[in-house]
Amino acid sequence: MMTVKLNGHPAILPPQSSFYRRGKNPLHGFTKNDSCISLGGGSKLLRLRCVSEKFEYGHDSDDSLDHAFKSTQKLKQEESSFLDILKGANRILPHVVIASTVLALVYPPSFTWFTSRYYAPALGFLMFAVGVNSSAKDFLEAFNRPSAIAAGYAGQFVLKPFLGYLFGALSMTLFDLPTSLGAGILLTSCVSGAQLSNYATFLTDPQMAPLSIVMTSLSTATAAFVTPILSLLLIGKRLPVDVKGMVANILQIVVAPVMAGLLLNRFFPQVCGAIRPLLPPLSVFVTALCVGAPLAININSVLSPFGMSIVLLVTAFHLSAFVSGYVLSGIAFSKMPDVKALQRTISYETGMQSSLLALALANKFFEDPLVGVPPAISVVIMSLMGFSLVMLWAKKKEQKLNYSDRL
Repeated sequence: MMTVKLNGHPAILPPQSSFYRRGKNPLHGFTKNDSCISLGGGSKLLRLRCVSEKFEYGHDSDDSLDHAFKSTQKLKQEESSFLDILKGANRILPHVVIASTVLALVYPPSFTWFTSRYYAPALGFLMFAVGVNSSAKDFLEAFNRPSAIAAGYAGQFVLKPFLGYLFGALSMTLFDLPTSLGAGILLTSCVSGAQLSNYATFLTDPQMAPLSIVMTSLSTATAAFVTPILSLLLIGKRLPVDVKGMVANILQIVVAPVMAGLLLNRFFPQVCGAIRPLLPPLSVFVTALCVGAPLAININSVLSPFGMSIVLLVTAFHLSAFVSGYVLSGIAFSKMPDVKALQRTISYETGMQSSLLALALANKFFEDPLVGVPPAISVVIMSLMGFSLVMLWAKKKEQKLNYSDRL
């Protein structure tokens, strides 16, 4: 039993009153806008009447929690759906790359139309796909890892030039190749990172893509000063590099597409949800063009008298860079919780570089056309090896995940 004052008169509420059923507080559910509680007629029956502008029973909060739970579940379902599409793209990517390679060798005209002027839009599209599936927070977190960024930079401009010098010397001593071909290998090792490494990282470890983009952007921005210095030290030729052109290249290929994707994801999530399933298959198609076109365009270099020797040397150069980046970063960051993902990211960054830039520099600043042969072959080898690793590491991650689920 409980006694309350209603309109100035005492009233007894029975235990079964709905007041008690609302919880410990008998007045729970009533807001400050409730105007009155009155007692009506009837011999022993108490009739309560409240005229209220807002009468709450706690249902609003329950509905809000239910809505939030459903929203979270929907986001998880959308993320799971996108990851399923991404995994499907990863499965067919190696086959598409192999098919494009064979087609470029058998019938070069199938790719020769995809000239270098299409490379910037193609790579920009791949960067846009990364931006759509990232957030500004991801990039802020990437900048909070200066040690990882420094490791990627060292791999790009310290480790790789050392390997370039080693294999360039081997080409002239062990293989007895012309000096110009050795210079081509050295030049290839002195350029900045490749934007394809960002997309390869995105396919293997999507959460690491912003870090990879920061690494590549930094190496590309400073390549305008570092590449000429390295070429002077290693080759003995000073290369004037277009600083404004390289900065504009970064803005067009990396910064603008990624920003467009981030803004679209932030302000138009429904549009992103509609186009997101289309991005992985389109990206696979664009990747196939980026792999097949350099091979088809530079088929004469590959089939030249020195072609197979250069293929062997360039393959060894890139393989050493991939392995060294993976192993050394594993040692340096062994205590990091995401060490494996970081190893793969730095391996891509070290093993893949802007061979097209090296090819352009060779054609512009060296009279001997043989200098351009190693960069041309590097474009093909780098792409094939990089996306072969995408296939290998993505498959290993999936097997590990399936094994964990069974446990």
